[in-house]
Amino acid sequence: MRIRLLSIPDVVALDPTVFADDRGVFFESYNRQVFKAATGLDIDFVQDNHSKSKKGVLRGLHYQLPPKAQGKLVRVVQGEVFDVAVDLRRSSPTFGQWVGEVLSADNKRQLWIPEGFAHGFVVLSDVAECLYKTTDYYAPQYERCLIWNDPTIGIRWPFDGEPILSGKDRQGVTFEQAEYFS
Repeated sequence: MRIRLLSIPDVVALDPTVFADDRGVFFESYNRQVFKAATGLDIDFVQDNHSKSKKGVLRGLHYQLPPKAQGKLVRVVQGEVFDVAVDLRRSSPTFGQWVGEVLSADNKRQLWIPEGFAHGFVVLSDVAECLYKTTDYYAPQYERCLIWNDPTIGIRWPFDGEPILSGKDRQGVTFEQAEYFS
């Protein structure tokens, strides 16, 4: 597995070692020992989520506040998305900054997004299926949502026009109105 630190070093891109031959491919999508050796983190994932979305759907930017904050390990098993993490940790030198990566079934890249970040993605292919592991359970009373196009954050989404949003995501708050982490 190859680990790449991004411009926000706590968000990590992971590229698995892929074994390919004329039969197809094999790779370990997750190995706790390898993940710990590569990141220094011993994570206890408690929930796996699976989403399927069509082109132009934007999900996010979601996060949960303590005591139910979630870290996420995200990957795509069909299609392609642009995946984004926004640092909401007030004490962080990268507070308010964002980082984005293309995750696809072809590149098999994963993104580790620790607690304290808002997360979202937009679907670039006709259809995309995302799988992600979380470090805590879904807790709607702690869930929050930032608006996808907040000018303070300034995410450069790779699409033109308006995304397809859920009602909940249309109600996302601005960065100025958001509840942050310490």
